[in-house]
Amino acid sequence: METEEKEEEILFEIAVTSSFKKDKKKIANSPSKIEKLLSLIDILQFKGVEGIPSYMKPHQLTGQYTGCLECHIESDLLLIWIQNEDEKVIYLMRLGTHSELFGKIKR
Repeated sequence: METEEKEEEILFEIAVTSSFKKDKKKIANSPSKIEKLLSLIDILQFKGVEGIPSYMKPHQLTGQYTGCLECHIESDLLLIWIQNEDEKVIYLMRLGTHSELFGKIKR
């Protein structure tokens, strides 16, 4: 009896901005963060935002990042991206902490 293994199809191409590249360099010496980031990028490439687990809190952004999506890789490590359904491209925009990405919180 033959078993056909169905390989997952890549749904989205991944493109990165120069800001994302700079942000990624900041975590280059943290293998666990890099591993989590690469796992998330795999999810995005194969399933888009719909594949992200709810504990990572994927959601739309407003303000300066209107049109972008964001999720938590760790409690204070966030990924911001644009998912273009028409072009089937995900643009990785930024990576960083809340304060790096959104500025200091005023109290």
